[in-house]
Amino acid sequence: MGRKHEKYERLLTLAKALPPLPTAVVHPCDEFSLTGAVEAAQMGLVAPVLIGPMGRIKTIAHKYGLDISRFEILDTPHSHASADEGVRLVREGRAECLMKGSLHTDELMGAVVAREGGLRTARRISHCFVMDVPTYADVLIVSDAAVNIAPTLEEKVDIVQNAIDLAHALGAQEVRVAILSAMETVNPKVPSTIEAAALCKMADRGQITGGILDGPLALDNAINLRAAEIKHIKSPVAGRANVLIVPDLEAGNMLAKSLSFLADADAAGIVLGARVPIILTSRADSVTTRLASCAVAAFVAKARREAPARTVA
Repeated sequence: MGRKHEKYERLLTLAKALPPLPTAVVHPCDEFSLTGAVEAAQMGLVAPVLIGPMGRIKTIAHKYGLDISRFEILDTPHSHASADEGVRLVREGRAECLMKGSLHTDELMGAVVAREGGLRTARRISHCFVMDVPTYADVLIVSDAAVNIAPTLEEKVDIVQNAIDLAHALGAQEVRVAILSAMETVNPKVPSTIEAAALCKMADRGQITGGILDGPLALDNAINLRAAEIKHIKSPVAGRANVLIVPDLEAGNMLAKSLSFLADADAAGIVLGARVPIILTSRADSVTTRLASCAVAAFVAKARREAPARTVA
């Protein structure tokens, strides 16, 4: 049993050595989102530009004793305008990250994926939870549990590649990707097993790079060596995966929340596949989780700066 937050604390220690990430904080108009931005700035993780109705932001800061005097504030009339302004800052090169405030995720992502003036790339946009599970040796990346509802095989290629690139950005020396299903054998009656096998073959052919893939794998034999041995699965991934690719959003959402509420795990969230990383936080997130999300974004931005041609997650 590891100590709670142990992996996040290591991540935060490393992130503090990086320069603060220029971040457009979109509509931080409640206690939780504004506090998260201020705390991340105090730790040196981000250099925030606050975007939203200036009067509301200053009122919230005063109410909760938050010092925002050194931050630039861009005044906007409402949340849609805040999202558009955040995207504009990225396109102008003034921000290398977006952080969601108190607006709906759909509002922010609508501005990001807009055909005209958005932040699309050739990649499918996907979400990753970077999970600190006290009972597991490695940081676990779970994708996609928040954006793609029922991804196609083509979309899963990008979901897998985004997760692999994220693992490398976080310093993983070997990325072991388990493509999850309800079983570890290919069954024509279970489409996710066929897609898992196809993804593995695509990796063999160089269509997915940077990681070792295996699947289909059930959850037990993806993360437990004894379970893999009992099933006679011989694989460098089985029993020791550090990336879990789920069949659909429902499965991913239930897996991530099960780990959070039953295994006392923390789940930092990041959206990949756009021009810049996008930090998605929840009012239910702990302080440590919010800061870890900022640290993850800092490492993704660093990887993009150092290898923009390869890393587009």
